[in-house]
Amino acid sequence: MTKKMGYRWMLRERMAEQGLWKTTELAPLLADRGIDLSAAQIYRLVAGTPERLSLPILVALCDILSCTPNDLIVPHVETAKPRKAIGADLTDLNRIGRPRRARITEDPQ
Repeated sequence: MTKKMGYRWMLRERMAEQGLWKTTELAPLLADRGIDLSAAQIYRLVAGTPERLSLPILVALCDILSCTPNDLIVPHVETAKPRKAIGADLTDLNRIGRPRRARITEDPQ
């Protein structure tokens, strides 16, 4: 089995612990630390799981929430099932023979 690394983004939980319930409350706190993000960027940062995150933003979030990066990013290992070869589940029609052509006849009445 192949191991795949994953992580859990805990920003929303850390914000709740500090009494920050809305993404709009985070904008002025980030701006005080020189981080200017749009409302949409802040929403995606809080509601989603970022694929890329700049270190200045991470440091600012840690300062705002009085936490460490380990409190925001919790790594875990996901086990992935081995992949099957493409076409492994297809039936070989040449081996079993081709289907017969249907004969259409008039229905006697």
